Amino acid sequence: MSAPNTPVASPTDDTAQTDNKATRREWIGLLVLTLPCLLIAMDMTVLHLAVPALTASLNPTSDQLLWIVDIYGFFIAGSLITMGTLGDRIGRRKLLMIGGGCFGAASVLAAFSDTPEMLIFARGVLGIAGATLMPSTLSLIRSMFHNDKERSFAIAAWMTTFMVGTAAGPLLGGLVLSYFWWGAVFLLNVPVMGLLLIVAPILLPEHKAKSFGRLDLFSAALSLGSVLAIIYGVKVIAAYGFGSDALSALVFGLLGAWVFIRRQRKLADPLLDLDLLKQKTIALPIVIQTAVIFAGMAYFLFLSQALQLVIGLTPIQAGLSMLPATVAGIVGSMGAPVLMGRFKPGQVMTGALILTAAGFGMLSWPGSVVSLYVLVAGATIFSLGITPVAMISTDMVVASAPSDRAGSAAAMSETSAELGGALGIAILGSVGTAIYRDVMIEAVPTGIGNEAADAIRSTLGGAVNALHDLPAAISSDILPLARAAFTDGLQVISIICTILMVLSAIGTLFALRDVHCDTNNDDGTDGVNGDTPYDPAIKQAACATGNVE
Repeated sequence: MSAPNTPVASPTDDTAQTDNKATRREWIGLLVLTLPCLLIAMDMTVLHLAVPALTASLNPTSDQLLWIVDIYGFFIAGSLITMGTLGDRIGRRKLLMIGGGCFGAASVLAAFSDTPEMLIFARGVLGIAGATLMPSTLSLIRSMFHNDKERSFAIAAWMTTFMVGTAAGPLLGGLVLSYFWWGAVFLLNVPVMGLLLIVAPILLPEHKAKSFGRLDLFSAALSLGSVLAIIYGVKVIAAYGFGSDALSALVFGLLGAWVFIRRQRKLADPLLDLDLLKQKTIALPIVIQTAVIFAGMAYFLFLSQALQLVIGLTPIQAGLSMLPATVAGIVGSMGAPVLMGRFKPGQVMTGALILTAAGFGMLSWPGSVVSLYVLVAGATIFSLGITPVAMISTDMVVASAPSDRAGSAAAMSETSAELGGALGIAILGSVGTAIYRDVMIEAVPTGIGNEAADAIRSTLGGAVNALHDLPAAISSDILPLARAAFTDGLQVISIICTILMVLSAIGTLFALRDVHCDTNNDDGTDGVNGDTPYDPAIKQAACATGNVE
């Protein structure tokens, strides 16, 4: 006779988990899925080192150069929702292969572009193709790995690939540029995508929804236009402050998003199933992930400036100084599945958020920003905390969605991350810039040209460039003030990030304390493993004692 409140074990539970374990084919398939992820991340950063060479070759205007750099990320963010849902409809492997072929072809077009307009077009196509690859890879992981622990590990490896690609982009780009012309950085994509097209039909399963209506093209256009406008608006605010262009873009984007949401609620077969957001294990992880990306992306942008413009490191030295944070991020991501085997996801996320808050808190003390060791230590600590939160959030979203909607759920998660990063850079960037300008508005002496004075008052980078051409006596007086103003702004940003992470930890502790008890889908399947029958009696008994696997 079993003791009271002791969960009743199902004789098939352990057998089902064992039978659902992945074979060698799935693990090799995971390696295949990491290839496009690696390239997507690399293409975010590989172009930065090539900018001087392509500028000399194509002679773009300043606006054209901004579009060359930014349009790739814009179109990835704007196309994710459409492509995630499209993969559910036509088949995730099919969409992955179509996107891989387009990515390779666009890479060749970009490599041999001879005008700025041609390169902008090629980068835009690369962004749309990249948007087909991201949700396809993540939803295929859901289809391939049915064992909870193995799926969590696979998603951690998937996320780690993006971090490796981001770090490897500048290194590989620099190596290629040492021997070849600027366009060769794009040709790195071609053999990898060729390999993907060859092995994907052999190693990856096909999966698509059993029944779906026609793709609503108007909804697709609305989602693309709305996300593009919002991200463009916040990026303009981050770069130039509030203006008519930024506000117009934001109003257009928010209005488009409102129309999109209303349309989805009326359609019998919507492009984006908003009912997914009624599930706590989808909506709450998306909110939490948005918060950590909001803080992390913005801070890393300012951190790179602090290392170079305040500490005085070269770009290579600054990159090497950030390696501990990159390694910590990888450790955090890959270590999260191990912790999830011992604790509930909500507990792991709460602990990781507290660790993240501690890292930002270290950076919020007066004088910490001018110390290389404190900067590196703080960044390493909050990186170690952020990545488990992002990994577990992604895992919960994808696992909690019905299998036919996994692509749509993956697109939601990735779009929220893109928007979180853009909003963090814009909002926190505006805070830092406002503090800097408030200090520097009266610091510029008379007798300096208007153009140089405006540059000094705008940003620390502008001040460093402008003071380079001014007499040393003036530079020695103004530059310390500019650096102090920048560090004041960064300290305030650190405090804001600390408070945000503490609040997120408190919210996570209460909102997700019984997350496993609420992970059942409407179709009668377990939300953590959508292919396993959901048994309410067993789940409730397990939840009663907290012994939830």
